[in-house]
Amino acid sequence: MYRSLIFIVVLFVVTKILGKKHISQLSFFEYITGITLGDIAGEVILGEDMHIMHGVAGILVFSAISYISDILTLKSRKFRAVIEGRDTVFIQDGKIREKGLKKEKYTIEDLAALLRDKGVFEIKDVEYAILEPKGKLSVLLKKENQPLTAKDLNLFLPNEKEPQTIIMDGQVIYEALAKTGKNIQWVKTELKKLGTTIDQVFFAQVNTYGDLSADLYDDQTKPSHPNERQLLLALIKRTQAELEMLSYQTQEAENKQIFTQNADKMKVIQQNIEPYLRA
Repeated sequence: MYRSLIFIVVLFVVTKILGKKHISQLSFFEYITGITLGDIAGEVILGEDMHIMHGVAGILVFSAISYISDILTLKSRKFRAVIEGRDTVFIQDGKIREKGLKKEKYTIEDLAALLRDKGVFEIKDVEYAILEPKGKLSVLLKKENQPLTAKDLNLFLPNEKEPQTIIMDGQVIYEALAKTGKNIQWVKTELKKLGTTIDQVFFAQVNTYGDLSADLYDDQTKPSHPNERQLLLALIKRTQAELEMLSYQTQEAENKQIFTQNADKMKVIQQNIEPYLRA
């Protein structure tokens, strides 16, 4: 029993030192090292022939080799190529590279399956495809097959900030709430609009625009939705906030002035009609 506990602790410490990696992200060397460490631990735990310190020493040696290997892969590009391998081009300029497939022992069916996993069902839609050293296929579609973006339409969109989780397990996370620029009274008011209270909320977030979304403990209870007046007021507030954000982000003085003026106008509109929308 004590052997098992000791090796659980040893393996836990070793894995924390070696870092977090998903099994699919491991190189061949790291994969072999992991198997070896598990085999050593299993041999010492289940067998009485090997002294426990010999097992610990073996694990530490293999872990040290793996750790040094990780350091060298960060320092040396050549060493990284030897340990992790190089990427292989499967499709270039819209044409399949048969040599690349042959090198990695992939068939055209294997390539088609990898493309389907990426949501690509026709090889002719692909401009460039490369097999990464970890075995993942990276795909670049031809320009006409790429999704339309705001940049393609010459539209400027402000960057979105990460949503802040302000309530978890019915407890307010004040540090996250402070980042939103809101206070606890605002949270209570918004939850009141949804027909609930803080202690009934399992999870709640505030997005870039200052909108609050909440998930309740009781899945049978649905948060009430704001009426049309409340939605209009929220839209006015969002518009004013976006105009202010644009004024902060733009570098041109003329545009900054226009955004600021219109943000001020929206603020005045909000102040004038808010009493009637809340009535």
